[in-house]
Amino acid sequence: MRLYGAWAVLLWPVLFTKCIPLDCPDEQGGLSRCPSISQEKLLDRVIQHAELIYRVSEESCSLFEDMFVPFPLRLQRNQASYTCITKALPIPSSKTEIQQISDKWLLHSVLMLVQSWIEPLVYLQSTLDQYDNAPEVLLNKTKWVSEKLISLEQGVVVLIRKMLSEEMMTATYSEQALFQYDVQPEMLESVMKDYTLLSCFKKDTHKIETFLKLLKCRQTDKYNCA
Repeated sequence: MRLYGAWAVLLWPVLFTKCIPLDCPDEQGGLSRCPSISQEKLLDRVIQHAELIYRVSEESCSLFEDMFVPFPLRLQRNQASYTCITKALPIPSSKTEIQQISDKWLLHSVLMLVQSWIEPLVYLQSTLDQYDNAPEVLLNKTKWVSEKLISLEQGVVVLIRKMLSEEMMTATYSEQALFQYDVQPEMLESVMKDYTLLSCFKKDTHKIETFLKLLKCRQTDKYNCA
């Protein structure tokens, strides 16, 4: 794939510093219930990771857009039938729906969204490696987000165990069933597909952050959470 375009050097924010781990591995390598950390602190750490992931997803999407997507194509994406891979998930979307769902469903919605993006981000890394002009900063951001998403998944699983006293969802949503691979898509179609992935991921990471902050609010001020 040969894509040309001038790119501006963007300063990579200091996000490669070690984040506080979300998971609490036991001696057998599994995930325990993290007895050494309070539920409140664990939720704070999960929110911190979600905030960072959303911020980097915004930067990645903007960088990709500036480099590879001319303005007319941005309009084409809005007008064409490019849909997000998580559209089929039973995730609340309206403000009324979000306000009415339980804490349990908030957590499970977060977990569904996180799990549904793990495989597509691996695919995105492989396609970006094929771009002749893809800057290192974009590749690094995508790799960083992919790794932190797995860490976030582990943290949410532990949080579900601590808050709800239950194991992971019995029926997880397979990202393979949601995400379809093209063997050799045309160059333009490939660019638009990657752009759609980045745009939808940014949208969903914002939703994840919103859900977690609403959950945090309910723990402290249940009747005044907007």
